Amino acid sequence: MIRSLVQFTKGAARGVAGLDYGGQAFVVADATTTIELAKAAIAAAVPLARIADERKGEPIELSSIKLLAPVDHSDPAHLLVTGTGLTHLGSAEGRDKMHKAAASGQATDSMRMFLMGLDGGKPEPGAIGAQPEWFYKGDGSILVAPGEPLAMPAFAGDGGEEPEIAGVYLIDQGGTPVRIGFALGNEFSDHVTERGNYLWLAHSKLRQAALGPELLLGPLPDQIHGTSRVVRNGEVVWEAPFLSGEGNMCHSVANLEHHHFKYPLFRRPGDVHVHFFGTATLSFSDGIATRPEDVFEIEADAFSLPLRNPLVQAADEGCIEVRAL
Repeated sequence: MIRSLVQFTKGAARGVAGLDYGGQAFVVADATTTIELAKAAIAAAVPLARIADERKGEPIELSSIKLLAPVDHSDPAHLLVTGTGLTHLGSAEGRDKMHKAAASGQATDSMRMFLMGLDGGKPEPGAIGAQPEWFYKGDGSILVAPGEPLAMPAFAGDGGEEPEIAGVYLIDQGGTPVRIGFALGNEFSDHVTERGNYLWLAHSKLRQAALGPELLLGPLPDQIHGTSRVVRNGEVVWEAPFLSGEGNMCHSVANLEHHHFKYPLFRRPGDVHVHFFGTATLSFSDGIATRPEDVFEIEADAFSLPLRNPLVQAADEGCIEVRAL
């Protein structure tokens, strides 16, 4: 049974492979992208895993192929990357440390947002719960493949990892969001900028993001246990466990999905969405200042393959000037 999908290139050829529960990979016939395969599943009104199983071909060694991000779009402008914060139990602590501008004895906006989710983030099926924090990261051009560098802009305060699970969606021809799977991700943000002023949160999120190679099919496990590391010159300078899955969240996935897709502009047929669900674990919260050439490592028990990306700093582009006509 196929458990997850990967996209890959081998020489000039591109393809999709399915991984079974033992981690063995098999070529999926007649598919060059996961979106192409998802469209076939939607047209046949069957689960994506069934289509992948029906097209299961020859075994392939992962070491013989180059793994790509598990989803992309032929037109990157039609892939939107977004996310939510303060969704995980414990996630308010690190954020609250960063936003102590509120008067003594009063909760910060971060803590109030977290408590709203704690009180009303898991409504009964079909009901609408508390609205979470939401942010935009960019279009498909910001997604970085496994092993590729995450670039910190020259103007950034820092480049910090955020180990998260992301939902991956395709909008069908009727305008209905269809979840095709989940990916392990590094949401990658600028926590120094965010700490400077909470209203700079939007600026701090306009960064690249990395996705692990696998698209996990079926439901998200209730309990996900992972490990996040920062490796410097071959040595681990920071390591911490992280938890995800609804059992460790103050919002249900369905509630986060509703509050994203309730906006009609996010239900445009043919568009792809990658939506990060948040985290409670950051090296920045433990006082770690990352450096170019550090390597971020993220792994989780729900996924066979880890995510690794080195940190680089982009060239300084100086002041961007607008040309008037």
